[in-house]
Amino acid sequence: MVETRGPGQWSRRSFLAATAAAGVTLAACTRSSSVVPNNAVADAEARRPHSGRTVSATLTVDRARVDLGGTVAETVSYNGTVPGPLLRASVGDELAVTVRNRLDRATSVHWHGIALRNDMDGASPATPDIDAGGDFTYRFSVPYAGTYWAHPHTGLDADTGLYFPVIVDDRSEPGSYDAEWVVMLDDWTDGVGSSPAQIYDGLRNSPGGHDMPGMNMPGMPGMGSTVPGVGGAGSSALLGGDAGDVSYPYYLVNGRIPQAPSSFRVKPGQRVRIRLINAGSDTAFRVALAGHRLTVTHTDGFPVVPTDVDAVLIGMGERYDVVVTAGDGVFPLVAAAEGKNASARALLVSGAGSPPAADYAAPELLGRVGTVETFAAAPDSALPAARADVELPSDLGGSMMPYDWTINGLAFSNKRPLEVREGQRVTLSFKNTSMMWHPMHLHGHTFEVLTAEGRPGARKDTVIVLPMQQLRVSFVADNPGVWMLHCHNTYHQEAGMMTSLNYTE
Repeated sequence: MVETRGPGQWSRRSFLAATAAAGVTLAACTRSSSVVPNNAVADAEARRPHSGRTVSATLTVDRARVDLGGTVAETVSYNGTVPGPLLRASVGDELAVTVRNRLDRATSVHWHGIALRNDMDGASPATPDIDAGGDFTYRFSVPYAGTYWAHPHTGLDADTGLYFPVIVDDRSEPGSYDAEWVVMLDDWTDGVGSSPAQIYDGLRNSPGGHDMPGMNMPGMPGMGSTVPGVGGAGSSALLGGDAGDVSYPYYLVNGRIPQAPSSFRVKPGQRVRIRLINAGSDTAFRVALAGHRLTVTHTDGFPVVPTDVDAVLIGMGERYDVVVTAGDGVFPLVAAAEGKNASARALLVSGAGSPPAADYAAPELLGRVGTVETFAAAPDSALPAARADVELPSDLGGSMMPYDWTINGLAFSNKRPLEVREGQRVTLSFKNTSMMWHPMHLHGHTFEVLTAEGRPGARKDTVIVLPMQQLRVSFVADNPGVWMLHCHNTYHQEAGMMTSLNYTE
């Protein structure tokens, strides 16, 4: 069985203008049936590294009472804890994870960021959902080292306690740090405020709505929703306007509210690798460690040219690895809920001292904030230079009233899949025509984010697309199947902002 210690307890952006000149073919937008050859998924799996080792684990999905630090939430979880147990493996290992669904509805486990075989992705139709009362074993190899996580791909269940970290190590990577701290960030309402279903109904049925920052404020006569938490999230310059759709009762680090934070203990002078994972549903976090500079080393699992910043902005589904050299004392790691006038926190403890008040705002939050444009892939993690064979448009649209969100003008229930052929170099072009930011996530692949000049930047699987922004990413179509492309805002996804990337013969 895999270890089940909790996180924090382990010691290690011209759009289509140039397409004709570049010889790029635009993908057809007609409806067609995509075909994945029967042996293609198995062949892709055979090409992945295989160590011969198997990491096994069992996860039980069930209702649970979870202590968030003096506040008890009735929610659903993996193995009764939030976050769920750490799953750790090395490159080439096979994971064999049996999921026991003890809920009264179907569930799944999506392995966020891992370029795994399609039939184990944990998102229907590639992988059937696990029926109520049923069991299923996910079995796949892990090809790349990095910081990943897992969560369901069913309804609004991503806005519950169903998430856990997945760390893949590279046995050949030299250790350049003394301790490791896995930090999972979350916005929390389930069992302590409006339920995710109530929030979604409030968003869908709101008599108000907004396309401008500051609108839809609760309590304003004739405006917004009567559902607590819906609307009034505020605005953020970093996010280009509205910060979100939901104001949450709590924001958590590793399952704890800021008034009762978890602690991570190290010695002064030790180099600490902090793996930051945003498991939230509607919240970007601006993260800083008081009294420290952050050296960003990885984005979404892949190395970047090490870059010093004071804080990082991390959208839902994104991950950043940073390294710090621990000072001497008690230092709050502050995760400000961007534009929401609230924060989560945990403590790095390396000596004597008392923590500041729970609402302490680290001055580093106002310093240099790292965003995707700040970072460039390290040379050994950059994709090979190549011309694109196909360019796929992905126009992001929608509004708060009605609460409908689309890709290429269509909701997921009426989608036209994006189509590729195995071996193609693909440019995916996002054009955000909405007034909301969207963290866009592609299953089964990693991409490099292209600069405005077309140069490759950081390698990722989830990227923030700001309001009215055009952003292009490039990837290699080397993993056959039917893959989801969606906004990682749980409520935008549920309201239609999802399509599929389908391989054809």
